[in-house]
Amino acid sequence: MVLEFLMFKFGMRAFIGGLIVAVTCASLGVFIVLRRLSLISDGLGHVAFGGIALGFWTGIYPLYTAVASVIAGALGIHALGRLRVASDAAIAILFSGGLAIGIVLISMAQSAPADLLSYLFGTILGINDNDVYLAAGLGVIVLVVLCLLWKEWVGITIDPDFARVAGMPVSALEILFTVLVGLTVVVATRLVGVLLVSSLMVIPAIAAIQLRLPFRRTIFAALAIAIASVIIGLQLSFSYNLASGGAIVIVTIGFFVLTASFARLWPKMRRDLPVDNWKHQCTEPGYTGSNDQNDSGKT
Repeated sequence: MVLEFLMFKFGMRAFIGGLIVAVTCASLGVFIVLRRLSLISDGLGHVAFGGIALGFWTGIYPLYTAVASVIAGALGIHALGRLRVASDAAIAILFSGGLAIGIVLISMAQSAPADLLSYLFGTILGINDNDVYLAAGLGVIVLVVLCLLWKEWVGITIDPDFARVAGMPVSALEILFTVLVGLTVVVATRLVGVLLVSSLMVIPAIAAIQLRLPFRRTIFAALAIAIASVIIGLQLSFSYNLASGGAIVIVTIGFFVLTASFARLWPKMRRDLPVDNWKHQCTEPGYTGSNDQNDSGKT
């Protein structure tokens, strides 16, 4: 039966949470890839791991402390930028720092919490109502801010120098964008886990970009790929008892292979079509339609 996991309550929670995460990640993913910030989600994911470990250590719900940690991490990236530290170096520092803090806090707890693996590798089929509510709340915040500042995001993505000349507060917008990425990382943590969260944000966007569509259509293509990946991955996870996060990411890679292959083969296929061959022949330099004239002379 197709989508048989929807027959169960935990499956419905996973489906709703998966749709929220897919839409949120794909909406930001295209901006992340085009701005060459693909590693920022990975770096903030490891910062979130430090926040999750802090939650286990203090007894606070781990995703709440993860939200606080990624916001602090986003501000930290831009603070390091003001010290003229390159963005990739700043991400590497936070990447290492978040991971180190998480390891130290887990070691101080004497024994690893039972739920730690679910945050590292994702267990979307095991999420509870609180996880869905938190994902929905954070997802709404991210999408509302993205829609309200759509023109600004597009401006700083395509040409940040022109955006500065036009009077846009580029620095403030970049900080806000990094915070949104951090919140999206937290939203996706329970779905695919900290270790794979960047994959769900980046790979659907890269796959959509291969199609070479206009900007807005690229966003919609990324949304479609992310949603389809979550649904197919959930079904594979339920049917074959696979790790849900890994299954979803593998499906996204499959979509990337398909779109990349299509983008490479489609121009060749078009040249082989009879109509396109005729158009190509007619637009060649020196073409005078002599065959038609000869045919008319014979008649």
